Amino acid sequence: MSVFMQERVQKILASAGIGSRRECEKLISQGCVTINGEVVTELGIKVDPQRAAIKVHGKLLQSPSIYQYLIVHKPQGVLTTMKPDPEGRPTLLSLFGRPLKTRVFPVGRLDMNSEGLVLLTNDGELTYRMTHPGFKLPKTYEVKVHGLPSKKILDILSNGVNLEDGRTQPAKVKIIRTTGKNTWLKLTIFEGKKRQIRRMCEKVRLPVSKLKRVMIGPLTLRGLERGQFRFLTNEEITQLKEAVKLS
Repeated sequence: MSVFMQERVQKILASAGIGSRRECEKLISQGCVTINGEVVTELGIKVDPQRAAIKVHGKLLQSPSIYQYLIVHKPQGVLTTMKPDPEGRPTLLSLFGRPLKTRVFPVGRLDMNSEGLVLLTNDGELTYRMTHPGFKLPKTYEVKVHGLPSKKILDILSNGVNLEDGRTQPAKVKIIRTTGKNTWLKLTIFEGKKRQIRRMCEKVRLPVSKLKRVMIGPLTLRGLERGQFRFLTNEEITQLKEAVKLS
């Protein structure tokens, strides 16, 4: 068997729509995955997906026959997950009137108190590339902060902020408008640390009161009201893949 046919198990699972690579790594570490009847817990194992019998929770892995791509305008107060919440809080799943024919997953994070653009797909390779900082996919937010930031503060946000989990990559920041003691910023980042925008602003003493993601790469919220969704056009899918060098 040629080594060029082998892939890491977590990549195979993600490509089959099981979840993000990070989620698939957790499944492997927890002993939920078997290969040819043997439980696998190591993340570095490579197999040929055409020859290996891979099961997750005892169910044989099957690659999706078709990939789906949707964008959703997530309202504030909705969890970014396609699973029911044990505490009964609204999730993205609750925005759909009926179950989707294909199981899809949100790409990246958008915290409960934020609103805006979320991509849903079962394309594991695209998900990996969109969330990997090495591909530098731009994500743009409109952010309302309390305070009137000086040029020095804007430069700090632009050049990088030291957070607990490392320094942020350079960002693009500009003032949209000011209203009284508040300022609306347009902020574009090229990575996706947890609650990154809020933590960046808090670091420079600009508390965030509203946060809305308006763009991911070439995708925008144009035409979508809060709680609405639509499927991507073929042109949008092509543009998105080109943005992360996926032919």
